[in-house]
Amino acid sequence: MHAHVSEPPIGGTIDHILSVLPSLIPSAQRVARICAERPQEVVDMSGADLAEAAGTSAATVSRTSQALGFRGFQHMRMLLIRDLGAAAQDEEARPQGTEGWLRTLADGAAGLLRSSLASVDPGAFDAAADAIARAPRVLVVGTGGSHPAAQAVAVNFIMNGRSCEAPSDGVVQQLTASVLGPGDVCLVVSSSGANSVTLASAAAAADGGATVIGVTGFARAPIAEHADLLLVGGARFQAWDRGTLGSGLVQLLLLTALQIAVAERMTDAAEHARAAVRDEVLGIVAEEMPAESAEPEGEPDVAIDVRDGTAER
Repeated sequence: MHAHVSEPPIGGTIDHILSVLPSLIPSAQRVARICAERPQEVVDMSGADLAEAAGTSAATVSRTSQALGFRGFQHMRMLLIRDLGAAAQDEEARPQGTEGWLRTLADGAAGLLRSSLASVDPGAFDAAADAIARAPRVLVVGTGGSHPAAQAVAVNFIMNGRSCEAPSDGVVQQLTASVLGPGDVCLVVSSSGANSVTLASAAAAADGGATVIGVTGFARAPIAEHADLLLVGGARFQAWDRGTLGSGLVQLLLLTALQIAVAERMTDAAEHARAAVRDEVLGIVAEEMPAESAEPEGEPDVAIDVRDGTAER
């Protein structure tokens, strides 16, 4: 028996299919991949047509649909029809050349973000925010393409009153994870959920009794074996031609949401930290100006506004 998913939001059906696809058996993966990559064709297919295209049986198509969390193939097909119809309504004539390409890229990113958090379990999200807010120690790990997002959320945690550790080196991440204990949190960021270096840190933290929170794009990735809580962001970025853009945007959105939720649970610490950071930044950018030499007679005074560097007479 496969638990039915809550119906994906408009535009989110393909994201959901991709998030589950890696966990399916090969024949089911072929079915799911066709649905994700060729939805315009699938909506005109019967179950038998899709089975033929995937080189499998109609029974496998039905089982795949249920493994993906849908009631059956027709349910999945209707959701694809819904999403394609909504996309067609949003489509508008675009200029040719670079201007049109840039607009297409921006629209694609906006569409990806609209549906990217639909697969996040609200209960797991709240539990993750609670655990991070109360943890004695928080370790943030992420390597490869997920490293920038992991480092970015660590900075945001610190600037909002949640101290944390975020070593850049994978070996140091694993060593730090190995000394975590019960009550501590290891926040593991991995788009694929299968990066061996990142998984080693997750396993070390889990062995020590720390709470492991996984942030990934796939619902049944290997990271799930070590994670107490799993936050799954949309996997549409696995269209590799735009993968770097999509992966980074989805990770940053999900991690920023988590950081904001943690700050809301640490109101006093967050307000104190933000005030301290603000004062520190002002001190950095508003360095003392050197003493001005005597100005030529007849020249008007010039005042420098240190807030934005503009000159006022």
